[in-house]
Amino acid sequence: MSPSSTTLQKSRSSTQLKPPPRYQVVLLNDDFTPMDFVVEVLMRFFNKTAREATIIMLQVHNMGKGICGVYTKDIAATKVTMVMQYARSHQHPLLCTMEQAPE
Repeated sequence: MSPSSTTLQKSRSSTQLKPPPRYQVVLLNDDFTPMDFVVEVLMRFFNKTAREATIIMLQVHNMGKGICGVYTKDIAATKVTMVMQYARSHQHPLLCTMEQAPE
């Protein structure tokens, strides 16, 4: 084996790809958005069952926020935008944000 091929093998084996960072989409509590609307949003945009959506809605209501799902950055940003547009079109002040998920 030539020295150049040994160097090439070492550099290939020492390079490890890390998965892209993941982001949580979070709904925040407010005093005006109806609980039924929050459940509808969770079912419509996050494919939650009625039971799952109710559990998350209660977390939002009781703890101030609830995690809807964990996605790549672009998908999380798109979901936040879609939820915010939908809430505004129905005249609700529901807030949806994204934050980097813990590793």
